[in-house]
Amino acid sequence: MQSKNISFPNAEGQSLAGIVDMPGGAPRAYALFAHCFTCSKNLRAATNIARAMTDAGIAVLRFDFTGLGKSEGAFEETSFSSNISDLLSAVDWLQKEYRAPEILFGHSLGGTAVLQAASKIPSAVAVATIGSPADPEHVTQMLTGAEAALARDGVAEVQLGGRPFRIRKAFVDDLAIHDLPATIASLRKALLVMHAPLDDIVEIDNASELFSAAKHPKSFVSLDRADHLLSRNADSRYAGEVLAAWAGGYLPDSAEKTGLNATSGEVVARTGAGGFATEVRAGHHAFLADEPVSVGGTDKGPTPYDLLAAALATCTTMTLRMYAAHKKIDFESATVRVSHGRVHAEDCSDCEQRDGQIHEFTRELLLEGDLTQAQRRRMLEIADRCPVHKTLHNEIRVRTRLAG
Repeated sequence: MQSKNISFPNAEGQSLAGIVDMPGGAPRAYALFAHCFTCSKNLRAATNIARAMTDAGIAVLRFDFTGLGKSEGAFEETSFSSNISDLLSAVDWLQKEYRAPEILFGHSLGGTAVLQAASKIPSAVAVATIGSPADPEHVTQMLTGAEAALARDGVAEVQLGGRPFRIRKAFVDDLAIHDLPATIASLRKALLVMHAPLDDIVEIDNASELFSAAKHPKSFVSLDRADHLLSRNADSRYAGEVLAAWAGGYLPDSAEKTGLNATSGEVVARTGAGGFATEVRAGHHAFLADEPVSVGGTDKGPTPYDLLAAALATCTTMTLRMYAAHKKIDFESATVRVSHGRVHAEDCSDCEQRDGQIHEFTRELLLEGDLTQAQRRRMLEIADRCPVHKTLHNEIRVRTRLAG
């Protein structure tokens, strides 16, 4: 498992701290994890579950809710609704940086928040809870003794998990406005409920209520001897393995399972009868290609022309990196933005073709570093020397034969 510390803004512009755990190869899917009430992304159980998920080829984003862990903001200003908002901010970040999550799962109140947020996350196909309350108001059981202060002052200090937290009455009031049973009944996503029969924080009856409220497909797994926090490594690893195996039934088959293999330097693609979604294997790297919804696809991956533009963009940045290293230029990074389109040949003054339309790639370079204008101009010239650029300009032959 390769882990990367990241941050992203919540709806209030405060920075939330997170970790992206990646598998060794290209992720088969992305998952979003919500930790338990007053916990953090670094809970040992969360790390163990993420490791089990990445072992199955699934990338995981886990983050600290506002006011917890290393995230900005004041915990006393948060609510169950703000937790849901934080989850949606995490989805937005994942979608921009990687891919929108197909799997949502949460521990304790985090699982309840995931259930409430799931309807607003169209990319998700599978949702799982671990030791989660069937009603957000279950949390009020942990605030016993603070009722008078909350009613009198609107705020009270309570001990949660051995630590002091300030809770506002608005937090308690917010818990009551969410109709979780109705939300679960209209979920329209696969649901897995995992719960420990011996859980003395969130009783097993909560699992029964969640399961009863949901429509199929739904599953239940007992975490036999586990406690609420999955304190034993074996319990959290088991939960992660079960979750990964269960979610896999709702994901496209991996290249290994479908027998789609490619040798080094070879690319293999396969499209089934159900649409344009295409499995791609480039050496040991696996990913999906697709077409936009507007033309009948499902937008699960880049289009063929996106991939061609990506080849030009990545080749350009690598070529500039090599040139800068060779010339010992004070160079920090190169960002290449490539777009593809078609123009009328008659509008192209430097094209040999004089009629019809031609394909045109527009490439924009952003060079960062202490570079002189002369160095920038030279690197602009070097960009045209990238091998993919030369390939696109040279004569190309594609020879096709039937296999078998």
